[in-house]
Amino acid sequence: MTPTELLPRARELVRLAQTETKAAQIAMAELSPEEQVAAVCEAPLAMRMRILNLAENPESLVPLIPEAELCFTCKVIGLDDASWLLSQATPQQILTCVDLDAWKGITPDISKLDGWISSIVEAGEETIIKAASSLDPEVLALYLRAHADVELKPSGDEDWQPPEGGQTLEGQFYVIARKKNDDLSALMRMIQVLFQKDYWLYFRLMHSVREESLAEVQEWALRWRSGRLEDLGFPTWDRAMRIYGVLRPSQWADIPESSHAIEAGNWELPIWITELPASREGGHSLFRAVAELGEEERARFFFAFIALANQIAVADQKDLGDAETLPSTLEKAARVSSLGLDHVAAENTLETAEVLRRISPERLFRVGVNLKPDGVRPALTNDDELMDGEVE
Repeated sequence: MTPTELLPRARELVRLAQTETKAAQIAMAELSPEEQVAAVCEAPLAMRMRILNLAENPESLVPLIPEAELCFTCKVIGLDDASWLLSQATPQQILTCVDLDAWKGITPDISKLDGWISSIVEAGEETIIKAASSLDPEVLALYLRAHADVELKPSGDEDWQPPEGGQTLEGQFYVIARKKNDDLSALMRMIQVLFQKDYWLYFRLMHSVREESLAEVQEWALRWRSGRLEDLGFPTWDRAMRIYGVLRPSQWADIPESSHAIEAGNWELPIWITELPASREGGHSLFRAVAELGEEERARFFFAFIALANQIAVADQKDLGDAETLPSTLEKAARVSSLGLDHVAAENTLETAEVLRRISPERLFRVGVNLKPDGVRPALTNDDELMDGEVE
């Protein structure tokens, strides 16, 4: 079943759960696992745990939840209380949660990473191993070195004394808190499990803190994350910034010769979104034009438009782990692209739906940016230099 086919019964369950818990529990049992997950994702974030707990086996539903939706759910209930969700999550879900939420722009956000690691540790040994095997060693190393230094006992030096406050598991590597009174309990529990279950990863982390360049570790962590995010529809920052490039006024109304501009295929979305607010009445002109497209054309536009919203999120350095990021970037994409759509349609005396068939949402957004740039482009330190380099 497609997500749209799952909606009627899922939405009815959410409505029922607001007023009649027992009836909702009975109705939940009659739904397929797909419909149950759809109900969880259709529910407002504050209701998701209530919907999930209506299932006879809520643990079986967790691995089926789209990765970003699991991230949003964990955050809304608080990472301190999300350990049981992470204990049932797949390695890919945990990895994507950290990729989306534990970064700020192009650098790791250690305070957020602390929250995810603490919740993983709280979930128990199996979850620690599952997470450690899926997360990049570079991310684990950055977490470790943010809180501790590592000292190695010199071989053959009988007079050597362990560092004050140092903790060791095997009498060779000593972990010392970088800040006085910093609580290392979650960190030590993690490396203790790795020492027992995955010694080579444990050894690599100890070695990384002692020997590897911080800049090099950060660069590799970003590289691995960027590749995975591209698979989820999020381009790298430099590629995303192309949507803000300058066009000459003579190019604003250009229409390519090809009659099929939207080439975006579908991909596995990490979020739950079933439809765009396409309507013939009211709203942005872009969505009114979408309503005029055929079914196959609307499907292609759907993924192209989500890809544009993802570009905006990356270019604007939005928090990808925030549930409000996609709605806000979809609104910005629709508002600015509608400016471009209306301009191109008027200049070429074409119906807006015909323009959509011939120009991609990304190009329309870029035209809209150039028409009314104030407050649209993100503020950058080297803004003028970057934009000059993007002129076509």
